[in-house]
Order: sequence, then structure tokens, then C-alpha cells
Amino acid sequence: MRKVLFLGALVAAGVLLAACTTAEPTPTLTSAAPAFLLKWGNSGDGQFRGPNGVATDAQGNVYVADLRNHRIQKFTSTGQFITEWGRQGSGDGEFDDPDGVATDAQGNVYVADRRNSRIQKFTSTGQFITKWGREGSGDGQFNGPFGVSTDGQGNVYVADTFNNRIQKFTSA
Repeated sequence: MRKVLFLGALVAAGVLLAACTTAEPTPTLTSAAPAFLLKWGNSGDGQFRGPNGVATDAQGNVYVADLRNHRIQKFTSTGQFITEWGRQGSGDGEFDDPDGVATDAQGNVYVADRRNSRIQKFTSTGQFITKWGREGSGDGQFNGPFGVSTDGQGNVYVADTFNNRIQKFTSA
């Protein structure tokens, strides 16, 4: 009798286990590499000296933070040079090692201006809009902002690298 009860319990457990187990497909991992499409930036208009950050906008344009040329360059998605802005300095629209670049839904461009310890905001054609930040460790201050990103609500996120933190701002 005990053998029958034990066997019955095992069968019931197996049925319960089978009922609780879903037959979801196992994800397939592939080792195929993405296909190379094109490259640009090694000659003529749009030549780089240390491309560091890259971002795209809703129209498919590509923005590059050109670190050692202290500028932002804008291209089509096929690498055709459109425009550039910036030069070395600390004034509005000037950069000292632009590291990160991001765009928002309105087409604005944000630049992490690392050695000037600030974020600068521009139109998609490079017209200066505003800036914020300065050297320090307080709220809204930076010590080597390397990265910048935006979200769908218009907030701006800054990787404040040497302060070991992320800071979040409205787009203003």
C-alpha cells in the first residue's frame, strides 16, 4: 500500500510540475557579428582628431564630439558632412575637450564640455542656447563631465565622472 501511495504521489508531483512549467521557447543566442556598413572622418571636411561621443537625431543625422579639434561635427547618416561648430576656449559655444554629445526630441544638441566642467545646449545647426555647470562637487557642479544623455520627458543626464555620480536635470 505504501508503494502505491508513494508512486501516486510521484505521479501527482510530475503532473503538477508539468502543469506549472510553460513551454516558452528558449532564446537563441547567435554569434553572428553585425555587418559593417561604412566609415568616414579620415579626410577632407569632417576629418576627426579624437572622435569621442556620437549621437543621432530623429532625422538620422549624426553628431560627433571631436575631442582634439574642440568642436561638434554634424553628418548625414551616410557620412556626408553638413556643418561643424565650436573651437577651443571657454566662451559660449567654445569647448575644451568635448567628450559627450546627445540630442533631444526637439532637435537640441547637448555637449559635455569636460575641461570647462559644463554642459552646453545648442540648436541642431549649432546656435548656442544655454550652458550650466562649473567646477566643483556640489549639485549642478561637475568634475570632468564625460557623458550626456536625454530621455523622452526632456530630462538631461550627465556622467559626472570624477565626482563618481550621475546628475539629472530638466532641459530648461
